[in-house]
Amino acid sequence: MTAFVLRALISALGLWAATRWVPGITINDAGTLVLAGLLLGIVNAIVRPIVILLTLPLTVLSLGVFLLVVNTAMLALVAWMLPGFHVAGFWPAFQAALIVWLAGWLASWLIGPKGRIQIHIHRTGRGGPPMP
Repeated sequence: MTAFVLRALISALGLWAATRWVPGITINDAGTLVLAGLLLGIVNAIVRPIVILLTLPLTVLSLGVFLLVVNTAMLALVAWMLPGFHVAGFWPAFQAALIVWLAGWLASWLIGPKGRIQIHIHRTGRGGPPMP
């Protein structure tokens, strides 16, 4: 549960950045922003796997690039479902989906698969085996 809430907050942060950088993406207030992050997390957990399965041939043929279109569709779905979150078309949604994806990727790198914040330290000893 903690991992889901952290990822939803990171998605909300990505959506906030998208509203600042992408013309055509608007979110009315902070409450809508948090709800959009939570709803995007729910949609990505429930709807996205079904859509990925249904579009698997396109994804394979495009070498995975079609997943960007799926992410765009999930963001547009959340905007359609949530009053106060507006997307002006495909390209603003596409750009916003890229920003949210980048924020989620960074969060996954920091949080890790189990929802705990991880600190990555890389040490190498001279002449001995690598230290963990």
